[in-house]
Amino acid sequence: MSRRDMICRSISYQFSDDTILKQALTHRSFLSQDSGWLGCNERLEFLGDAVLGLIVTDELYHRFPQRSEGELTKMKSWIVSREHLSRQATECNLGDYLILGNGEEKSGGRKRPSILSDAFEALIGAIYLDGGIEEARKFIRSHLIKELDKLIRERGQQNFKSGLLEYLQGQGDRGPKYLVRNEKGPDHKKEFTVDVVVKGEVIGTGKGYSKKKAEQNAAREAIRHLGLQI
Repeated sequence: MSRRDMICRSISYQFSDDTILKQALTHRSFLSQDSGWLGCNERLEFLGDAVLGLIVTDELYHRFPQRSEGELTKMKSWIVSREHLSRQATECNLGDYLILGNGEEKSGGRKRPSILSDAFEALIGAIYLDGGIEEARKFIRSHLIKELDKLIRERGQQNFKSGLLEYLQGQGDRGPKYLVRNEKGPDHKKEFTVDVVVKGEVIGTGKGYSKKKAEQNAAREAIRHLGLQI
């Protein structure tokens, strides 16, 4: 199987124009080694970023008619984040096919999140030019939006403590304190009960099989107690 066929199989899209595919995979560091090369992927990255933003916004708008603008903005930021894009690029083995200069090659550029996420956006731009908006939509749905429910769960858990802190600081408070009220069970499966305290008042209590999980649950209860939507 040729290198071209391998990358197309990896991303589940067959390019009609191989030149666009090569450009999407070319990092600017390679141009110093071959001045006659067709160009790097920065322009395609610029285009792909815009296509990605439009399609993700459209998908979220129609999938979640009851969500507020703020909630949709948060979900969009998760989907288009460098972390998420580079992770999906890694799943596609995109780093194996990048065309890099010797310096980037030696310094681990094939695994660098910034290079991977930029190349992934360039690939979206290339698919848009090669196959149109609907092919780009299929690719984005398949590789990015498919994990939306998982992202919402993961980021939602991560955001309870930070969301509560941001709110309290916005009100002029220093932030909450998390106090372990109780520990029970054997060491390998100990359950913690944690109170979140603001100005000497307990505003939420949470349980979990780690202090971190109990704190997150306590923060979630505090958010509910305060009537916030985070």
